[in-house]
Amino acid sequence: MASTLVSKLFRPHVFTQLASLRSVCVPRHKAAGIRLLSSDPPPENVSRYPVPYRKDLPHDLVEVMEEVESKGGFLPNVFKALSHRPAEFRAFFAYYNELMNKDTGGLTKADRELIVVATSAHNKCLYCVVSHSALHRIYSKKPTLCDQVVVNYENAELAPRERAMLDFAMAVCRSDAITEQHFQSLEEVGFDRDDAWDIAAIAAFFAMSNRLAHLTDMRPNLEFYNMGRIPKDKSKDKGKVKGE
Repeated sequence: MASTLVSKLFRPHVFTQLASLRSVCVPRHKAAGIRLLSSDPPPENVSRYPVPYRKDLPHDLVEVMEEVESKGGFLPNVFKALSHRPAEFRAFFAYYNELMNKDTGGLTKADRELIVVATSAHNKCLYCVVSHSALHRIYSKKPTLCDQVVVNYENAELAPRERAMLDFAMAVCRSDAITEQHFQSLEEVGFDRDDAWDIAAIAAFFAMSNRLAHLTDMRPNLEFYNMGRIPKDKSKDKGKVKGE
């Protein structure tokens, strides 16, 4: 079950991007030559609430966390922070998966991440802005769009479809009164009522996530900041023999 959850939370090419950062971002304790075990408390500032030792966590949470860390090269701090409450950890990631990794509807993976970035910027959530900007860069192959959206999405270089999507997401985020005009604006660019639900649900879910991040003072992993900014140089792989 844990393997299924992990594979849905992170697509294979996302794991590739995460793993490639191992040699780029070296934690301070490793640079100092200090070896930490997985059961040790985290050396960085993750949350103002205690992060449990893994030996004290339920087996299913440990299995998920270890697989994410093994495949990606690091464990995103949201897993550590939410492990403070195992039942809520399970509920959070179950709903996250339903919203962010659906294979149906009119929203792409990049669309979903862009909604998170825009609404999280409005809510001043550093963790979600940084981590989901990284995911958007990977899915969209657009290394600068999220930076523009974070400052002011209305001035960002968005396609009409993306702009209508974010207008609706921001209306939900601000708790504006939703009217038929909102739905009509979405339909004019190709979205339907189910897509509107998806956009609204993502904005609503991450409004909750943003506030939990504020509560816990959750900080983004350093690895997220550079992820997806520099395209992979495929020419370096051409001369390699398969299996090297």
